[in-house]
Amino acid sequence: MIARIDKVLVIFLLLLAGGITVVAQNHHASAGAAVSQVSSEKLVQIIRGRFNVPQTVSMTADPLHASSFAGFYQSTVSTDDGKQKRSSPVYLTKDGRYLILGEIFALGTDGRSEIIRHVREASKLPAATDLSLGPYTQSAFPAFLKASLTANDGKNKQSGQVWLTRDSRVAILGSVFPFQLDAERLIATRNRPSVGAANAKVTIVEYADLQCPTCAKFHEFLEKQFLPQYGSKVRVVFKEFPLPMHDWSRTAGIVTECAYQISPSAFVNYRTLIFANQNAINALNVRDEMLSLGDQAGIDRLKLATCIDAKASVARIDADVHEAEKLGVSSTPTSFINGRIVVGAQEADFKRTVDDALAKR
Repeated sequence: MIARIDKVLVIFLLLLAGGITVVAQNHHASAGAAVSQVSSEKLVQIIRGRFNVPQTVSMTADPLHASSFAGFYQSTVSTDDGKQKRSSPVYLTKDGRYLILGEIFALGTDGRSEIIRHVREASKLPAATDLSLGPYTQSAFPAFLKASLTANDGKNKQSGQVWLTRDSRVAILGSVFPFQLDAERLIATRNRPSVGAANAKVTIVEYADLQCPTCAKFHEFLEKQFLPQYGSKVRVVFKEFPLPMHDWSRTAGIVTECAYQISPSAFVNYRTLIFANQNAINALNVRDEMLSLGDQAGIDRLKLATCIDAKASVARIDADVHEAEKLGVSSTPTSFINGRIVVGAQEADFKRTVDDALAKR
């Protein structure tokens, strides 16, 4: 579990997911006053729940205090799992909306170059590795823009996301999350690919990347172990969250949404086939492979090809990604169990959270 927290903190340094996030500073004084009264215990409670940290891990937080960056309160969160102690900086925007894990730094007049230089220095990338920052576009958060930062060493290319405010004054090397989250209100579950009864006691919403090996293993766990054990007690809703470093997962996600619209009953089997054949799929053959696997799943080939070429399901993928970003999802698989987040594929953590949710019903 400690490793999970560390992953969030260094997620962009490793160029795996998440990104550099810039946070707005135009907060209201009244909101800031309220946030400053957030107790250390409340901060720990929020972080523990946000990352599903078990009670067996000791966690403490220093009192929030004004940071050297306008618009932020700062704390240090310390964890101890009995084997290793760690401390990490934590920031909270003064409007109380965003929790930030990572390193804050100021930008000057040439923000794009400064971001690239800071990432290169912080991640100790060799000079031969090319870093490029894409154009800024709208994000799920109205105050923020986002862009893709790509690292290319000539052999491997990896990408992460950069978030920044319209004033481009402050940046964060790390991740940003909603501080308090009503996930069940934000997540749409109607007319979405799923398995299980609509009135099940527990609803699980999984955000996955079809090119992600960990997601493939987690899907196998769900299909072969979890669902047979829990049966009608649970419903699993499948959402697409293609990560920026993967070169065919977005296309595959678009195709699976086409498959769902054409033949909902074949969706889970089709998804299983894609995960099982990840190694045979690449950016050049993804369309042909998707059609071939669709044949095996019993999906009408002509209808599937027509939907793919028309990009008829792009809006559904964009809606999944937009929703995930609002929830603070930055890696896959990430699941919400009756609104409670579980990051990663730790089977014991997952089942424990489901059991807790069932006990409350």
